[in-house]
Amino acid sequence: MSPLLRRPFGTHGKVHEITAQGAGWRHVGFSLYRLRAGESAAEATGANEAILVMVEGKAAFRAAGQDWGVLGERMDVFEKTAPHCLYLPDGQEWQATAETDCTLAVCLAPGRGGHAARRIGPDGITLTSRGRGTNTRHINNIAMENEDFCDSLLVTEVFTPAGHWSSYPSHRHDEDDFPRITYLEETYYHRLNPGTGFGVQRVYTDDGTLDETMAVHDSDVVLVPRGHHPCGAPYGFEMYYLNVMAGPLRKWRFVPDPAIEWIMQRDA
Repeated sequence: MSPLLRRPFGTHGKVHEITAQGAGWRHVGFSLYRLRAGESAAEATGANEAILVMVEGKAAFRAAGQDWGVLGERMDVFEKTAPHCLYLPDGQEWQATAETDCTLAVCLAPGRGGHAARRIGPDGITLTSRGRGTNTRHINNIAMENEDFCDSLLVTEVFTPAGHWSSYPSHRHDEDDFPRITYLEETYYHRLNPGTGFGVQRVYTDDGTLDETMAVHDSDVVLVPRGHHPCGAPYGFEMYYLNVMAGPLRKWRFVPDPAIEWIMQRDA
């Protein structure tokens, strides 16, 4: 199995824990909890800022010395409604207690104490379409660069219809040369509908020194340390992924694969 592909290490409780150190990079961390009603999860952000994303279900949150009440509305991620999220700066603690069975994602990147804790969504998050033809996908932007309430994190949800491609035409963001391109590490948390299916993700560099093609299953995570990283959803299986990106500069600038750059020029 590719070292870039991380399978959940269980079906209940904390099922993913990806640290920057464990991934061999410097910026992005990602964890995932699957809780039953009445169960709790708690962490300290430490040197990281965090965005807690209610992927599915409902949970009551206490964080950064405040009671945030119950967050969450959609019971199935493929409802495609806007998520309920919570932003926390570094140096804070949080606890979530599940009101229903729920899935909670913890998105992490270095914090600098520049922003206060706050709710994100569902207000202000609108599902928007991107691409053409079988490259069409639908996006919930949670915290991209035009939302100025994070130090490092860039977080978004993407819904890819069955038979479509996503994160395509292939592109990379692995050099620190703004404004041409920015260095951003990235994780993909994948879901499939029906959950018995699979999707495909390739991670590759122009020179071929990295070239991994992975079959991703429901709840898998893919690491993108560098290179291009397109995804495909086979006919019959809808794909969701939660992206977490971070790097030295909180800007998303990318360079397309030269071999397929003509597609971007044609569709502009």
